[in-house]
Amino acid sequence: MNFQQAVQTCLRKYVDFSGRASRPEYWWFFLAYVILTFVARLIHEMAYVAVVLALILPLMAAGARRLHDVGKTAWLLLIGLVPVVGFLVLLYFTVQPSQPESNAYGPPPEPSPAGA
Repeated sequence: MNFQQAVQTCLRKYVDFSGRASRPEYWWFFLAYVILTFVARLIHEMAYVAVVLALILPLMAAGARRLHDVGKTAWLLLIGLVPVVGFLVLLYFTVQPSQPESNAYGPPPEPSPAGA
């Protein structure tokens, strides 16, 4: 999955907290979020607020699907509220490889065709 596919997939699944998201899907979308918020911050504080508000739900949904992909519950996103430690725990979970078999959250995400 490339950058464009990941962003399109995450925006299409705007508030879909079910299913699974591969590592590339999550991390490409996270990179897009960081870039957009950085650029919006340079433009104006209100632009920054607008971007954050527009992308917070798809970012949370992608995070939930990413946790599902490694066999964890989406409620673990709340660990991120714990300063420093919560971030590190979530980082650890999100960098784990996908479970190759089906789990309680569904079948593994389909790999995207090369060049598509």
